[in-house]
Amino acid sequence: MANWSAFLGLGAWLLSGSAMAECPAWVAQGLAPPAAAADMFHVAEVVDGDTVVLEGGAQLRLTGIQAPKLPLGRPGFEAWPLAEEAKRAVEEIAGGKTLALVVTGRAMDRHGRKLAQAVVQGAPPIWLQGEMVRRGFARVYSFRDNRACAAELYTREAEARVAKRGIWGLKYYALRDATADLERDLGTFQIVEGMVTRALRTSRGAYLDFGADYKTDFSIFIAARDLRLFDEASLDVTSWRGKKLRVRGWLSKRNGPQIEVTHPEQIERVGS
Repeated sequence: MANWSAFLGLGAWLLSGSAMAECPAWVAQGLAPPAAAADMFHVAEVVDGDTVVLEGGAQLRLTGIQAPKLPLGRPGFEAWPLAEEAKRAVEEIAGGKTLALVVTGRAMDRHGRKLAQAVVQGAPPIWLQGEMVRRGFARVYSFRDNRACAAELYTREAEARVAKRGIWGLKYYALRDATADLERDLGTFQIVEGMVTRALRTSRGAYLDFGADYKTDFSIFIAARDLRLFDEASLDVTSWRGKKLRVRGWLSKRNGPQIEVTHPEQIERVGS
C-alpha cells in the first residue's frame, strides 16, 4: 500500500521517505540554530547559484537544490538561462555573511566540496536553499545519500512555479510531458510528468512505462538496490499503474528516453 504525504493542496503529493529525509525544524523555519547544532562559516565569495567559497578556501555546495549553471571555465559550456541572476541572488542573500551549516546526509561530494544545509545568520535568519527555491532561482535536486529537506523544498518550488517566478517563467525549465518528444532533452536534467501505463518489478529492478511501447516511450527505472528505500517507506511501485507521476532527474537513453530513480524523493504523485 503506497504511503503518500500531503503536499499542501498544490496539486502534487511527495512520496514519503525514511527518517533520513527529515529536515531539522530550525533549518526549514529559518531560525537561529540551537547551541552546538551547526558549524559557523563566513562567506568569502559566491561561485554560482548553489556554490559558495567559505573563509579559509573550502567550497560549499548547497545540498538539495540545483541552480542554473555557469560555464566556470568549462570549454564550450553555455550558461543556462538566469544563471547570472541566480548567482546575484546568492550574493544578495548571503554574500559576506555568516552561515550556520548542518550536514543532513553525505558531508562531501566527489569534488571535495562541503555539502550542507545553510541558514544565513541575521535578523531574521534565512534558510538559503529554501529562499533560492522560493524565489524561483533553483530546483529541488536530491540524492540517495542526501535527501533531507526535500519535502520542505518541494513546497517552496510548487509556490514559485505557480507564480512563474524566476526560472518557472521560461520554457527552458518547463515541466516536460512524458508523451512528448524527449529525445532533444537527452543528457539534461528535467522534470517529466505523465500517466504510468505499466508498472513492473523484476529481479533487476522496477520499470514504470509512460506509453504503449517501452522501446520508444519514456520510462522510469529503479534498480533493485534502490528499491529498498521504497520498500522501507512502504511504497509499492507496482501499484502506480494508472497514476499520474512527476519525476525529476537526468534524461538518458535506454530503449526510449529514461530517468533512473535512486530514491523516493525524486518522484511526486500528481492529483488525488
